[in-house]
Amino acid sequence: MKLDFIPMDRLSIATTNMRGKGKDPDVSDLLPSIRARGVIVPLLVRPGPVSSNVEGCTEGRFEIVAGRRRFTAATIVASEKGDAEPLPCAILEEGDDAAALEASLIENVARRDADEVTQWVTYTRLVCEGRSIADISDTFGMPEAMVKRILALGNLLPRIRSLYAKEKISAGTVRHLTMASKSQQRAWLALFDDADAYCPQGQQLKNWLFGGGAISAAHALFDVEESGLAIIADLFGDERYFADSDAFWTAQLAAVEERRARFLDAGWNEVIVLPKGDYFREWEHRHGAKRKGGRVYIEVRDSGEVDIHEGYVTAKEAARIEKGEKIEVEPKASRPELTSRMQTYIDLHRHAAVRAELTCHPAAALRLMVAHAIAGSPLWNVRVEPQSAKDDDVRESIEVSKAEAVFDEKRRAVLALLDFDAEEPTVTGGNSISLADLFQRLLDLPDRAVMDVIAIVMGETLFAGSAAIEAVGLHIGINMTAWWSADDAFFAGIRDKEVLTALVAEVGGAEVAAANAEEKGATLKAIVRDHLDGSNGRAKVEGWVPKWMAFPAAAYTERGGVGAVIARSEAASHDTEEEPQRKAA
Repeated sequence: MKLDFIPMDRLSIATTNMRGKGKDPDVSDLLPSIRARGVIVPLLVRPGPVSSNVEGCTEGRFEIVAGRRRFTAATIVASEKGDAEPLPCAILEEGDDAAALEASLIENVARRDADEVTQWVTYTRLVCEGRSIADISDTFGMPEAMVKRILALGNLLPRIRSLYAKEKISAGTVRHLTMASKSQQRAWLALFDDADAYCPQGQQLKNWLFGGGAISAAHALFDVEESGLAIIADLFGDERYFADSDAFWTAQLAAVEERRARFLDAGWNEVIVLPKGDYFREWEHRHGAKRKGGRVYIEVRDSGEVDIHEGYVTAKEAARIEKGEKIEVEPKASRPELTSRMQTYIDLHRHAAVRAELTCHPAAALRLMVAHAIAGSPLWNVRVEPQSAKDDDVRESIEVSKAEAVFDEKRRAVLALLDFDAEEPTVTGGNSISLADLFQRLLDLPDRAVMDVIAIVMGETLFAGSAAIEAVGLHIGINMTAWWSADDAFFAGIRDKEVLTALVAEVGGAEVAAANAEEKGATLKAIVRDHLDGSNGRAKVEGWVPKWMAFPAAAYTERGGVGAVIARSEAASHDTEEEPQRKAA
């Protein structure tokens, strides 16, 4: 084998190339690199056959055994530039088809994407050689933010990088460890190595590092840089946190008072700063103009975030305004009965007593949890899964499905159970009822009814496409044949010839698939439909679902990109990660 630079017009795809058939492959991932650096990895080629009867097979031509994607990308770049540069090639011996096929197979099958730690080694070396992050981004065809994320691994102790490379710890754990000092990392490793100790990972690790009081710098109303407050940066991303939460609150509350003064100077009659943690119930208020008694409400959340609600009156006041009555602003007490410090003291002691006693009343705790999920609170942010899709046929397919019909029927039963409006689209959202009132209603329900409510709320707030879907489906043992059958929207979404051939093999057998391997996609879809319907002389197939739809989900190719399969692997990794914690507990 020898190396040489060969003009592109003397190269063609060999029949032995395992990627040699079909339309040109997708090379969007290669284009940025080849535009920036050209083809670096040589193509594997062999001398082409010489024949006066075959067009293009002349002396000096070469067949590409492996490297079709690089060749395709180089062709696109050449057309963009109007100039084709010779490509680096490794030339095999002439006439050995077996060797050529083997070379193609090795290159395509053995190739794997580099793990992040390997990438870090490479990128670090390039940085030391003077390459900028932008250069690395262009070369490897990835966003600059991803390059920075990979380089952030340099903040970790080598042992932690090794654990990550071996998939012993998750990406979420590593993300938080990039914010830890070297001493914190060593302390964490000691816990990791101690079989009898609890080692925090994921979100628990974040709480371990920050004492449960991490406050994002993004929530500051004041200038963070000018404040001089210590900041801990998330080197894996763009997140920054205050090192001293007490110092943050001193500056933040001072900024809130400054905002309040500005609104008063602007002519607002009243500016109400809600006690920290109190929730502004927008549904209990209506918009009101400044000249008609509208107020400004400033909501200070425990997370440090501040929301300003400008121009509101209570619902009762809005009704009076509609009748032409004026709203008189009640004079505020010159001095409250309790100082802010004393109010905090009382609130915290009452809170401590309630949660201690609550441990002896699990039934009440369960109902309180359900009330929080439905009505929300300053510490709970529960959202309904929107079930959104950009295509009308997909949305319609879901809306008319058996599963949605069953869920909607049971949801309406729960709406009636809670005395909510029957036309409400969801249970979650509270039906404009306060958390305390909803809690009282739930206390009156038997356990069986409360469990029905929980099932609906969880169904409404379960994130589509998440690892949780896969985990729950596997636990319950869902048989999708009871809930789904192929429809027009399903077939309209399949355009991959390899996948369609695999579907034909599933419903019709390998011989049918092989006999129709060269047919168009529409023909392959028709064959699958005929087998599912038992029409046009095809044997009817009962209870078929594609691999993607089943529990557990699977793929038809090695190319990846199947969300349910990715979610399944995430669910499996979570189980693996949590096992040491369960043993420790």
